[in-house]
Amino acid sequence: MNTALAKPLDAAAASPQEAALPRARFNAKYLPLAATISLFVAMATMGSVLYNGFFSAQVFLNLLIDNAFLIVVAVGMTFVILSGGIDLSVGSVVALTTMVSAALVEHHGWSPAVVIPLVLLMGTAFGALMGFLIERFRLQPFIVTLAGMFLARGLCYLISIDSISITNEFYSEVSQLRIPLWEDASLSISALIATGVLLAAVFIAHCTPFGRAVYAIGGSEQSALLMGLPVRATLVGVYTLSGFCSALAGVIFTFYMLSGYGLHATGLELDAIAAVVIGGTLLTGGVGYVAGTLFGVLMLGIIQTLISFDGSLSSWWTRIVVGVLLFTFCLLQRLLTRRTPKPT
Repeated sequence: MNTALAKPLDAAAASPQEAALPRARFNAKYLPLAATISLFVAMATMGSVLYNGFFSAQVFLNLLIDNAFLIVVAVGMTFVILSGGIDLSVGSVVALTTMVSAALVEHHGWSPAVVIPLVLLMGTAFGALMGFLIERFRLQPFIVTLAGMFLARGLCYLISIDSISITNEFYSEVSQLRIPLWEDASLSISALIATGVLLAAVFIAHCTPFGRAVYAIGGSEQSALLMGLPVRATLVGVYTLSGFCSALAGVIFTFYMLSGYGLHATGLELDAIAAVVIGGTLLTGGVGYVAGTLFGVLMLGIIQTLISFDGSLSSWWTRIVVGVLLFTFCLLQRLLTRRTPKPT
């Protein structure tokens, strides 16, 4: 009798779990990323219907070419936000990189082969310093990186208050070089660098102990400590990585603008944060994907492209649309954080 009764009872107890399995296949944390990709496809389709010539390979490749520096900055910002932090210094580091590069190449005659590694090292060290201050003294990332933003921007004006044009042949050739892909489609060196950085970031985030530690710290720093993860080194590492990405984006921006100027990349940190959030990364940390950041950047780019194709709208409509998207995705994130607890 007992065994006979146990079987239906076990089956009845298991049936709600089995019934819930199909609904659990789609995790709610993927919803912002799915929404971003769907919205991007919808905007691309709308542009193809409304405007002749919009649906072409080169138009979409131009999204990568024109936003290569933003992709690189946003990749670094993704790791920082995944860890539960923020980096407001990225735009100023980009400007400082352009100023140092222009001053050394034009005023002092240094070779680009020396200048480029030097500015990359400078940006990496700058990020490492901020990460050390945040981790060692438990300071708020917002305040530390805000101080870094003012410091880097101020250093630009110590070098020069005017724009410094770059006439070096290497920079001119790289800025004009296009790599043919098929038919009339081509890609710039800057876009190739951004693609390489993106692929490397995907590997680091999902296939290395460092990437797993970043997600764990963003989910719960205390739990990460109890798991024996290198929390201190990882926190310094994410800001070091962000500093390197900012300096590399500054090199790309130098190729793009062929000049150094203290006002370059003003507000770029806000664009990077917007791209990361629209790409589905939670501001509270622990949830997000580097691939989503790419679609976040492409969303910003395609909005600008649609407005350019229309011709009757002011460029400020880009900011308006991005603002609406940010409000929407922040509300979506709020709903998700209420329904889905962060992993521990």
